[in-house]
Formats: sequence, C-alpha cells, structure tokens
Amino acid sequence: MRIVIVGASDTAVHAARIIIERGHELVIIESDRERIDQLQDELDCSFLHGDGSKPHILEEAGPSQTDVLLCLTNHDQVNIIASLVGRSLGYSRVVPSIHDPDYQSICEELALEDAIIPSLTIGRCLAEIAEGLNPMELSLMIHGEARLLSFELDEEDAGSVDELELPEQAAVICYYRKEDFHLVEKDTTLKAGDQIVILTHSDNLADLKKRFTDQAADDESEDSDEADDSSDDRRNE
Repeated sequence: MRIVIVGASDTAVHAARIIIERGHELVIIESDRERIDQLQDELDCSFLHGDGSKPHILEEAGPSQTDVLLCLTNHDQVNIIASLVGRSLGYSRVVPSIHDPDYQSICEELALEDAIIPSLTIGRCLAEIAEGLNPMELSLMIHGEARLLSFELDEEDAGSVDELELPEQAAVICYYRKEDFHLVEKDTTLKAGDQIVILTHSDNLADLKKRFTDQAADDESEDSDEADDSSDDRRNE
C-alpha cells in the first residue's frame, strides 16, 4: 500500500514505524522543517515539507497513487480540513484524528466515517479492562498478514456461505444478525442485512473491499441519485 500522513505528531510517528515495518510505502507531510530533519534519520520514508491542509501540497503527494490519507496533526481543525481537501482531490480513503469529541457530530455530518477519537478509544479500552476483558488480545492474535473485514451483506450476496465464493485464504468466521452474535456453521444461510466478519490474507483485502464495501457505497449512491431524479421529475410535473 501507499499511505500519506499529514502531520508528524507523536501518534503519526508511532503509526509510521508500524507502517514502515509492514513494508508499505509512506509519505509524511509536515510544516515544521526542524521536525522533518529530526525524523529523517529515524524513519525510512519520504517527507514533504508544507501545510497538509493546502490543496497544492496534498496534490503533490499524489492522491491517485495513494490508498489511505491519515490526518494526524495535533489540531482537530487542520485534520478535518485536510481530510475534506484530500477527499475532494481524489484520495480514496481519508482518516482524520479528532481529539475533541465535540467534533464527532461534525465529522458525521461531513461524511468522514473513518474519523477516530483517541480519547474515546482509550476510554472504551480501559472500561473493558476494568470488566476483566483484554481488548489487546485481538490485535495480538490478528497480526502478520492476517486481516479482518466487516461489512453488511446486501440482497444480491445473501445465501449460503459457499455461494460467496471467497478467494483462498479467506473465510467468514462469524456474523451479527440484529446485534446477535453467531458463529458460522456448514449449513449457515446468510441474510441481507447481516454484518459479516471475514478473516483473510492481506493480499485479498483490496479485492474484497472493492467487492463488498465499495459496491455497497456505489449502490447507496445510485439509490440517492434515483431518488433525486424522481424528485426532479415530480417538480417538473
């Protein structure tokens, strides 16, 4: 994958180390030249000096060649603006980090579905630890080339698990139906609206996302367009 990070915050640097260790191509956009000089000998990646919320800087980073844009500065407003600009330039996926939970509703209104709120994530993690759970177990078990993909099944793909015709090294491991958890059995029949969880090799992830998640987004867009056309027709009448 090719990943672009806006900002060289501590969170960004920790993420960068992991991204580099996993063999991905990385570009970090940072406005502070001294910070770049400090990190160049530490991180084996490319750096771009400039304001990552500016269109010409994000354009220079190559939106069409990038899989994910991570906006990880220490300023929520910059992260939100950079995400919106990045999306308008054609970055296929944008992920802003939001420190103030008050901005969560703004991100939802702006359709920034992948926004992360570190304080809430840590809070949930601590609450689960207090209840005797270990939320870190999953990250320890799902490592290396293993990946998880979750999506809502549509009517077209409903049916038996075998009818999904998944690639090698990919399997449905469980599903949720009306919030109820179910393990997959040999005779399981999946229904439209089920939340499916697939365990797969990372090599399959892009194709599976394109098939199941991107298609769902396209269907929603088509439905919205049809509704708009219908509304226009009624107005014209």
